[in-house]
Amino acid sequence: MKFLHTMIRVRDLEQSTDFFTNILGLVATRRKDVESGRFTLAFFATAPGEPEIELTYNWDQEEDYSVGRNFGHLAFSVENIYDYCQMLMDKGVTILRPPRDGHMAFIRTPDQISIELLQEGEKLPVKEPWASMENKGTW
Repeated sequence: MKFLHTMIRVRDLEQSTDFFTNILGLVATRRKDVESGRFTLAFFATAPGEPEIELTYNWDQEEDYSVGRNFGHLAFSVENIYDYCQMLMDKGVTILRPPRDGHMAFIRTPDQISIELLQEGEKLPVKEPWASMENKGTW
């Protein structure tokens, strides 16, 4: 068995595509517009051939989806959690749970899906300004 993908329903496909590609740095791997079903599937991965995130956009969806906590979260490892979180902040992303411990942080997508960021390998030494940052909102 191998992991293939996780599906997330989104309200604004272009906004979510921008988030996953231009902010997180994922690669768009494929897209399928299904006119008969009135939906679009867009797939993203850390690299071609890796497990994917499938964004499902229902063209006629009018009700709002939940805030995402019932989904749980997606998790990605990063080479340097401090540098990655700083890059996200520079792009306007709010770090909800800063990497105070040099190991873990949380952010949210535009559709309020939680994303956990984990330091690859060993924790980094604790350092400022991260050690003093407080949580914002929920994740």
